[in-house]
Amino acid sequence: MPPDVPSPGKLAFLGLTASAATAELGAWGWPAFRVTQLYDWVYQKMTTDPERMSNLSKADRQRLAERVEFSSGIITRQQNSTDGTTKLLLTWPDGKNAETVLIPDGPRRTACVSSQVGCPVGCKFCASGIEGVKGNLSAAQIVEQVYALNRLLSPQGERISNVVFMGMGEPLANYGPVIAAVRVLHEPGGFNIGARKITISTVGIPARIRDLAQEQLPLNLALSLHAPNEPLRRELIPWADHFALPDILDACRFYFEKTGREITFEYILLAGVNDQPKHARELVRVCKTIRANVNLIRYNEVAALPYGRPKSDDVVKFQEILREGGVNVHVRKSRGRDIDAACGQLRRREEQESKFALLPIL
Repeated sequence: MPPDVPSPGKLAFLGLTASAATAELGAWGWPAFRVTQLYDWVYQKMTTDPERMSNLSKADRQRLAERVEFSSGIITRQQNSTDGTTKLLLTWPDGKNAETVLIPDGPRRTACVSSQVGCPVGCKFCASGIEGVKGNLSAAQIVEQVYALNRLLSPQGERISNVVFMGMGEPLANYGPVIAAVRVLHEPGGFNIGARKITISTVGIPARIRDLAQEQLPLNLALSLHAPNEPLRRELIPWADHFALPDILDACRFYFEKTGREITFEYILLAGVNDQPKHARELVRVCKTIRANVNLIRYNEVAALPYGRPKSDDVVKFQEILREGGVNVHVRKSRGRDIDAACGQLRRREEQESKFALLPIL
């Protein structure tokens, strides 16, 4: 029997796939079926209190309480929109905090999750990067965002069906924990979310896009483009100085070749900046070089930033030009306009006000 020696510190259960959990608990001398039992309690019964895990012995429940951390996030803020969108700010004992959003759309329940505290990219129009990046989230902290939303949905008998890494941070700059979280979310006995229902959104790190293509996970890849030419892109996205658009597009073509998954270009329309017909025509030319579709996103204003929401007529005209150019294009529905809709706003409000009521995730 393996020696009964715990790993240093508590195990972060939500960051473990079934195979990883089996290896960790196996080091205690526990049989593999214990992981099946734990997965059932945590992911199916939504129970993280070892004392309620009635098919485990008292000694085993005590060992779990001493050695395993099932969840530790605190909801420090919650905002509910009239359109059904819910935004949470989670804070962990290590001081990290991050936003996660529940977006209902028909039968679909999408979780928009964060991968970092703040963001290193510094997009000029985004609240997430105003104060830079303050750290990476662990795989367990990323997964816990989805878990917290599932707890909100549980009374209605609903669960998260789709996950988009479009919250705070650049997912490919926190590659290891993000991929580990994806594998937990994909685990059949846990969240059981198909890879094709998970989207990674990136401003473009070519080497990491190529790594992602080799993971044997047919994830959706979304490129945050926001500009149809290099000068404007570098003006809006400071990180663009490090990664040239042609190199990013080459990596995206490689991703398509390896996975068969068409790339999505995300394009936030900023009034008078990148939403004019000339920009649309330039974007058509970019789209002709790669298998891609386009999501147009109307900008959600941020009080401290100078950018405005585009006019409806400009959005319609922009879309028409793309369609006339043979581009598969959609205008994403605006959600949560009556709350802090833009990414990073809720966290920024929290830090500015510096006062909150703590609500534990029970």
